[in-house]
Amino acid sequence: MTRTLITDTVSRVGETVLVKGWVNTRRDHGQIVFIDLRDRTGLLQIVTRPELAEGLHAEDVIYVVGTVAKRPEKLINPKLPTGTVEVQAEKVELISKSAELPFDMGSPTLNLELPTLLDHRSLTLRHPKVQTIFQVQASLVENFRQAAKGIGCIEIFPPTISTSATEGGADVLPVDYFGHSAFLVQSPQLYKQMLVGVFERVFIITHVYRAEPSVTTRHLVESIQMDCEIGFIDSFSELLDAMETVFSQTIENTQNQFEVQPSLVTNKIPRLTMREAQKIIQDRTGVDHTKEPDLMPEDEREICAWAKETHQSDLVTITHFPTRKRAFYSLPDPDNPEYSLSYDLLYKGLEISSGAQRIHDLDQLKQTIIDRGMDPAGFAMYLQAFEYGMPPHGGFSFGLERSTMKLLDLGNIREASLFPRDTERVDFRLS
Repeated sequence: MTRTLITDTVSRVGETVLVKGWVNTRRDHGQIVFIDLRDRTGLLQIVTRPELAEGLHAEDVIYVVGTVAKRPEKLINPKLPTGTVEVQAEKVELISKSAELPFDMGSPTLNLELPTLLDHRSLTLRHPKVQTIFQVQASLVENFRQAAKGIGCIEIFPPTISTSATEGGADVLPVDYFGHSAFLVQSPQLYKQMLVGVFERVFIITHVYRAEPSVTTRHLVESIQMDCEIGFIDSFSELLDAMETVFSQTIENTQNQFEVQPSLVTNKIPRLTMREAQKIIQDRTGVDHTKEPDLMPEDEREICAWAKETHQSDLVTITHFPTRKRAFYSLPDPDNPEYSLSYDLLYKGLEISSGAQRIHDLDQLKQTIIDRGMDPAGFAMYLQAFEYGMPPHGGFSFGLERSTMKLLDLGNIREASLFPRDTERVDFRLS
């Protein structure tokens, strides 16, 4: 008999079907046992006899043959797509026995401490609440992909091993590459710039690695970036328009597909220079960070509160960060080279995206590398692309886990990573 998926049983009333899945919950009522069966499409109530359900408990894998029947009117469950039907079991086959569960998976909220949630990841990922996080995340990726294509980008697949430190910093994970020195990439940046010289507009969804010793609710060692890089730009504002359009479409289309608290996304996202933002924060809080080279985490939260209050927007774009604090390939503002044509997009109090217009002149790029204390020879493949003509270009990068966390208002970025890697964990806690 061919398997019937759970959601398809609604249209098969009166038919005998074979359904397969996991025991989600079991309820015994005398000579009747109710089993909520779970497959990839949802939940279905199975009605059976105690002898057919003997020994079954949560997470056992079973096959059930039975007749699809309409539920009595008073027993319809309006919360389930299959709440109008049930399967009256004629045969129940145990396929795989589950170990005893370490906690109650039947709770709708699954209120566990984060270490417990992650130490039992293979199990907790099965919970509907946790599954929803990654269904939303998959939708974010797909909607980003469509938005990137909408501005003319083609998808590319760069390597994740490099001979140079992309950002020119120390927070890299070294790799012994057959006796040679290499690194896991901090960013696909250099490769996507090189590909602008091929395709003009590209986008990437890829893993990146940063050996930051940060133990915070918003940092991971391994994360996923969603990047665009576009060539032949006419202005800095064109880049900002592209970034804001891609992210706004990504968020709006995703939240329209799920029952999540809608984000405030306006047609015109407020834009401020970093110094303008710091002055607003000083006026609002009395705290003077106007000499700092970047926004502090508390600054990001405060300026997002300002954007929500004054512009009804959960998004705000911050531009013109100090050139010396940005990556070497960021283009200094011709009107004031102390600041770069760079930007961050803040979302609900957190930096969600970073980007800049890039240096496209080969001599200027080489000199900047030297001025930063690096050797151009370490960037030979990258610089080769600029030897043969590179148009004005720039781009941006969104953090997938951060985007997921803020869209769903999660408390910790690790909840938005299937198997999070940080300074304390690779699958299990290192301690």
